[in-house]
Amino acid sequence: MRLTNLADYAVVVMAAAAREPGAKLSAARVAELTAIPSPTVAKLMGTLARGGLLTASRGVSGGFTLARDPTAISVAQVVEAVDGPIALTSCAGGDVHDCAMEGHCAIRGHWGPINQAVRGALAAVTLADLVQPVAAAAPQHPASVPLLAD
Repeated sequence: MRLTNLADYAVVVMAAAAREPGAKLSAARVAELTAIPSPTVAKLMGTLARGGLLTASRGVSGGFTLARDPTAISVAQVVEAVDGPIALTSCAGGDVHDCAMEGHCAIRGHWGPINQAVRGALAAVTLADLVQPVAAAAPQHPASVPLLAD
């Protein structure tokens, strides 16, 4: 299971905006900060603005700003703004008409709770979380765990 490249880039773009809350950022500036190509950043920022996550202002002093505080924007919201509702399978989204097993699948009813768990995990992580230093959340490496003596 993987996010699309655009959803991945959107999270990176939004994290860059969260590092500079209140600042009006141009697509060129965000491309510079993230090393994502400028045309891709411009497309994403427009999509994120239409999704209500960024606010766009035109003109000489225009740019994009976060529409809400970084603590109020989740990774799930960013992914859904770009890719639509999070659905691990076609039947998890409710529209199942392209599955060969539709009429006799014993697992179909179980995908909903699984899908909700994945969405819940993404919803639990905010942009504010993403801009925190990685070392604070990094798991301990097994080599650094002391071994028990015989």
